[in-house]
Amino acid sequence: MGNTKRLYVLDTNVLMHDPTSMFRFEEHDVFLPMIVLEELDAAKKGLTEVARNVRQVSRFIGDMMNSQEVKQLDDGLELLVPHGLELPSTHGRLYFQTRTTEIHPNLLSEGAFADNEILSTTLALQERDQDREIVLISKDINLRIKAAILGVPAEDYYNDRALDDVDLLYKGMSIEDDTFWGRYSQVDSWTENGSTYYRVERIEGDDWYPNQCIVIGGDDGIEAIVIEVSGQYTVLKLVTDYLTGRNTIWGIQARNREQNFAMNLLMDPEIDFVTLLGIAGTGKTLLTLAAGLAQTMDEKLYTEIIVTRATVSIGDDIGFLPGTEEEKMTPWMGALTDNIEVLNQSEEGGEWGRAATNDLLANRIKVRSMSFMRGRTFLNRYVIIDEAQNITPNQMKALLTRAGPGTKMICLGNVAQIDTPYLTETTSGLTFAVDRFKQWDHSAHITLQRGERSRLADFASEAL
Repeated sequence: MGNTKRLYVLDTNVLMHDPTSMFRFEEHDVFLPMIVLEELDAAKKGLTEVARNVRQVSRFIGDMMNSQEVKQLDDGLELLVPHGLELPSTHGRLYFQTRTTEIHPNLLSEGAFADNEILSTTLALQERDQDREIVLISKDINLRIKAAILGVPAEDYYNDRALDDVDLLYKGMSIEDDTFWGRYSQVDSWTENGSTYYRVERIEGDDWYPNQCIVIGGDDGIEAIVIEVSGQYTVLKLVTDYLTGRNTIWGIQARNREQNFAMNLLMDPEIDFVTLLGIAGTGKTLLTLAAGLAQTMDEKLYTEIIVTRATVSIGDDIGFLPGTEEEKMTPWMGALTDNIEVLNQSEEGGEWGRAATNDLLANRIKVRSMSFMRGRTFLNRYVIIDEAQNITPNQMKALLTRAGPGTKMICLGNVAQIDTPYLTETTSGLTFAVDRFKQWDHSAHITLQRGERSRLADFASEAL
């Protein structure tokens, strides 16, 4: 290639997904076709995350135009990274489409008009600047397929990935065999406030994280949580046993090892942020609600439980819903109501007693829409973010920064069930949260493995 600097043509969905994307191509140049600017203009109104991102893109471009005296936009703009964004200092230029192009003969002029415009512009750039590598960046796989057919290099936008592969995602649990005690020459143990602690000297190769769950010695071994990681020592604390029925949370006991760990993490007031991953039926919502009710109603640690989730339906949208915010969210909260029924199966007081408890729970559990979270601050609340795999990293940041003093946040989800367009397992806000928070002393994560609904549900998940 004559020119080592590439020219990246950005599709609209890349900018809608990440408004800072144009600054993330290091020394290479970026090109915006006219149809992309038109699509951005059409999407700028509203309170959605996409509309906010579009307005931010326009502000970035406007600021660059105001700060640089450019007489002719043929020369492009220098991609100056805005203040406050931690990005590489090397940057290329931003170019705009300043001349119209005819729809390429190999493309239909009708149908997916915007996609064909972008492809035609990219093909025209290829013909005009043959010494330069021109790459189309789009999150739309169909556009990338069409580009490949026409011989246009096309790639997904990779800069928003938390990991290269979701299999590398932190599981939150480590299983050690019986050689564990032999590998650590110095082990101190003591009992404090009814809990047993072990302090082991760090050795080469142990890369444990704060609040990581450890199983030592297989099925009959001990289960512990890492409560402190320093340069010299690691401190482990034996878990409270919720498996045998001696300890229960609102009548719920753990059915497997991962659930036992999850209950310990959810009940620990020192942990401000918990992420639970797992397939449907692993007990994520039930355990989280039980722990929330125990700490809100019994221990009075939190004033109320707030539940929110991304409103993405599996089937067709049900359309406009009348009523208050809580009433509008009710159809999305079937999982919540199902689990409250399980937790409220007390026989004491009969039907009247259950009705009274339901009223009490309704006062303490508030359902809120994610759309109205900006600008709010939650004080001493227990916040549950359900279906968190469907939210973007920006939305995750907006939600987690709502937490005030004394608030605990729990994210639940299954990254294999993403219903939001252009989000993948590696770019979901939930994946980002698990990966970025694993080093923090006041966060914890566990991946629940086994479904505990019924033999029918277990067989269906395996066979279908």
